[in-house]
Amino acid sequence: MHMKNPLILGIESSCDETAAAVIRGRVLLSDEIASSSSVQAKFGGVVPEIASREHLSVVDGVVARALKHAGVQKEELDAVAVTYGAGLLGALLVGLSFAKGFAYGLGIPLIGVNHIRGHLAAAYLEDEALAPPFITLLASGGHTAIIYTKSETEFEVLGGTLDDAAGEAFDKVARILSLPYPGGPHIEALARNGKNVVPLPRMLKGNGGYDFSYSGLKTAVLNYCHTKEQRGEEFEKADVAASFQSAALDILVQKTVEGALERRVKTVTAGGGVVANGYLRERLQAACKQAGLKLILPEKRHCTDNAAMIAAEGLLQYRAGNFAPLSLNAEASIPLRSV
Repeated sequence: MHMKNPLILGIESSCDETAAAVIRGRVLLSDEIASSSSVQAKFGGVVPEIASREHLSVVDGVVARALKHAGVQKEELDAVAVTYGAGLLGALLVGLSFAKGFAYGLGIPLIGVNHIRGHLAAAYLEDEALAPPFITLLASGGHTAIIYTKSETEFEVLGGTLDDAAGEAFDKVARILSLPYPGGPHIEALARNGKNVVPLPRMLKGNGGYDFSYSGLKTAVLNYCHTKEQRGEEFEKADVAASFQSAALDILVQKTVEGALERRVKTVTAGGGVVANGYLRERLQAACKQAGLKLILPEKRHCTDNAAMIAAEGLLQYRAGNFAPLSLNAEASIPLRSV
C-alpha cells in the first residue's frame, strides 16, 4: 500500500474556505477553493453557522471539480486526507463527514490531518527535493511560532505567541483602522502609502528566546488612534498601518533566521496566511540571503487555507502508515505543542 507517489485527495473546511486538491506524490494536479469570505465580510468576521452552511452547499461540487481538473477518476485514488482540526467545529464536521463517506465508499484509507501541520507541509509542494531538517515560520490567524522540523513527522516548537496570533492581530488592528475583513490584505495595501514612523513596541519576550506577544502591540495601536481622536488631532492611517506591519513582522524574520543559525540548518520554510504578506516575504528573502540560508516559500495561494497543503501532509502520513479510523472526530482546538 505504501507506494512512493500515491494519488491523494485532500479536503479542507476548517474556516470559511471549502477546498479540494489532488496530488500524485508531490506533484499538484488540481487545487480548487470556494470561499464564503465575501458573505462573512458583511459581519466583520467569520460567523460559524454561515460557514458551515456554505460548506454543505458546495463541498460536493468542489471535490468533483478537483477530480475533473486533475484528470482522474475517484476510483483511482489511493487515500483521502481531510482536516479534522483545529478550526470551527461545525465547519470541520462538514468536510470530515464528506471525506469519511468518500473513503468508505471507495474502500481506501482515510487520513486525518492537523491543520497546523498542513501549513508546515505546504513548502513540500514548492520544492520536490525539500527534506528535513529545516526551520519553519508558522504565521496564521490562529498560531504564530518558530518550528524546527526534525523529520517529516517530528517537530519541535522553539517558541510561539503567548497571546494573539499575528493574523489575529492584523484583523484587530484593521478594525481599529476601520478596514474591511479580512484585515491582512487591507493593512498591507494601506501600509504601502505610509511615510512616517509611529512608535510602537516590538513583540519580543525573554532574552534570546523565541516567544512573542501581540496584545501589547494591538493595545498600543488602539491607544495611539484613540488619543489622537480624543484630542481632535489628525493622523495618517497609512503611517499606523506601516508601523504596525513592521513591528509585527520584523521580529518574526529576525527570530526565524536566528533559529536556523542556532540549529545549524541550511533551509528555512514558512507557512500560514500571514506568509502571503508581501512585506514579510521580501524581508524574509533578504534576511535569508544575507545569512546564506535557502528559503522555500509556498506560493501565496498555498499560504492561506487550502486543500493542497492538506494533501501534502496527507502524503507524509500515508508514507508513515498513519491512517485514521472512521470514528475520527473533529477537534476545534489542537495544542501547538502537539504538532
